[in-house]
Amino acid sequence: MDTPTPTSPALETVRSAPHAMPAALIALFALCAGVLVANLYYAQPIIELIAPEIGLSAHSASLIVSLTQVGYAFGLFFLVPLADLHENRRLLMLSGAAATVSLVAAGLAAHPGPFLLVSLLLGLSSVSVQILIPLAAHLAPEAMRGRIVGTIMGGLLSGILLARPLSSLLAQYFGWRAVFMVAAAMTLATVGIMASTLPRHVPQHKASYRSLLASLWQLFARFAVLRQRALYQALLFAAFSLFWTAAPMELASHYGLSQSQIGLFALVGALGAAAAPIAGRLADAGHTRIASFAAMILAALSFVPGMTGGAHGVYWLALTGIALDFAVQMNMVLGQRAIYALDAASRARLNALYMTAIFAGGAAGSAMASGLYARLGWHGVALTGSALAILSLTALAMAPRHRAQP
Repeated sequence: MDTPTPTSPALETVRSAPHAMPAALIALFALCAGVLVANLYYAQPIIELIAPEIGLSAHSASLIVSLTQVGYAFGLFFLVPLADLHENRRLLMLSGAAATVSLVAAGLAAHPGPFLLVSLLLGLSSVSVQILIPLAAHLAPEAMRGRIVGTIMGGLLSGILLARPLSSLLAQYFGWRAVFMVAAAMTLATVGIMASTLPRHVPQHKASYRSLLASLWQLFARFAVLRQRALYQALLFAAFSLFWTAAPMELASHYGLSQSQIGLFALVGALGAAAAPIAGRLADAGHTRIASFAAMILAALSFVPGMTGGAHGVYWLALTGIALDFAVQMNMVLGQRAIYALDAASRARLNALYMTAIFAGGAAGSAMASGLYARLGWHGVALTGSALAILSLTALAMAPRHRAQP
């Protein structure tokens, strides 16, 4: 077991003020979260460029996105729980280094098999962001946990949404392979930052890896709040992934937008990051249920403008993207605030279960995008996305009201 070393100013600050979390450290968490999670989304707007060059059919192109999310779901379930057992900073560095190698391999791949395998491994190794967030929750004081997690989640959503325009612009001017090489350099730099500045956190939990995994089912069965919030967000994230996987196809084929224009379109969705701190404050104030209803209603209605079409159809689609991102991000933070309050010693595993369900939903949404768009067009995509949000809203309305059990 490592012994603490006073090498980090952030570490010293946290030790000297255990009931406060420095603003600089919060900003650092948000920055790292954004860079790390972006790796999952660089391929999303450029799958139509990647597929023909590596020999993948247009119908199977969305496998690139869905396999990355499947790998992420596996990493959440099998790797993130280790944060309740092993020193967190070391896990962050190892997973970040593995993501760097995966990105380089993706940039060099020339055939569909290796590229799809690397996509799976990239998702698997990108789970470091879900070790980072529970670590921040552990450091945050109870009264401000929702606000701090919301701020960091704002950085995470910014990374998700800014990944698309950055990817599109790089692909148009330097080719799609440059996207993965630049992402590898950014990830490697982030690993160095985490190694030199993040505080160490050694969990008190003592168990074998097998018993740690077995406890996942026990936690899932024990906490109804966890099961409910996972279901709500899985449905909303399926709608989110469906929209952002199909939208570039609609923008390119129906509106004739170039890759750089699609990138600018994706940039407006970053406005949805504003939902994270708002949701955190609402959760800290005890308004989780009413805010959840508002988020799900907004998600269901957000697809309506995008069905308008016509000369201003691109602007209506942009409005859909902004509203949907805002709703999904708000509900995500509300759910995290609720599950982190269930059991402090199990936060990494609770987060792993929550996020596994969410990204399984996201993988399903991405996987159905190409086929749904090919068969039913944009209206089919929009109606399906709205239906997923309505299912989430129905589940919330039918769930019994109860206080979370510790």
